[in-house]
Order: sequence, then structure tokens, then C-alpha cells
Amino acid sequence: MAGGPIDGNALVLAAAKASVSGERLPDLVDRVQAHLGARLPEYGRRYECIHEDDDQTVFFVEEGHWADLGEDLGLDDREWRGVRRAHEEHLSRLGTDIDRRQEFETALDLREVVVIGRGTT
Repeated sequence: MAGGPIDGNALVLAAAKASVSGERLPDLVDRVQAHLGARLPEYGRRYECIHEDDDQTVFFVEEGHWADLGEDLGLDDREWRGVRRAHEEHLSRLGTDIDRRQEFETALDLREVVVIGRGTT
């Protein structure tokens, strides 16, 4: 499914705020998810897991993580920033759903978020 574990509304918001088209962003998110899914165990060892359910695992990572990931995947600045924004918007919606929005927003002042779909390879 286009956009992987990222909430559809989060994709729409991210596309509206980023310089990436709404048609392109889900494909970019899927490409990144394919890369991240294979690295779920590594992320589990290296980073703080802030939420996990049947569909997703959410981690806080260091600042600059998305820039490095974008470079590794050959994404230009607009592309990796758009995907990062989609992950941030997803976190915001998740925070609202589980009553942790303020906590998550505060954490994003110091860190970045990565959402990895469960079972994505």
C-alpha cells in the first residue's frame, strides 16, 4: 500500500507543507520503508522505541538522521525532507490518538522520528 505505515492524512499534510507532490510522496515513503524494514532489528538495538503495535514501530533518532538516510538512498533535499515531514505528521497524529502529543512534540525539538512498518522488508 502506498505510504506504508504512514497515516494517509499525515501524507496529505506532509505533501502540502513540503516541496514534494502528493503523487510522489507515497512512493518515496514506500522506498524508504523498504530500506527501513530490513533494519528494524538494528533500530531496536540503537534507538529509543517510543511506540509499537501490530503495524508499526516508532523510534526517536538523533538530529541529522534523515539527512544521512536521504544521502544513503540517493534522495535530494526536498525528497528526504518530505519523507521526514510525513513521519513527523504521523507521530503527531499518533500522539493525539494515544494522548502523548505534547510529549512527542517536545521531543522533536531535540530529535527526529522514524516510523518503521512491521513486516516491511
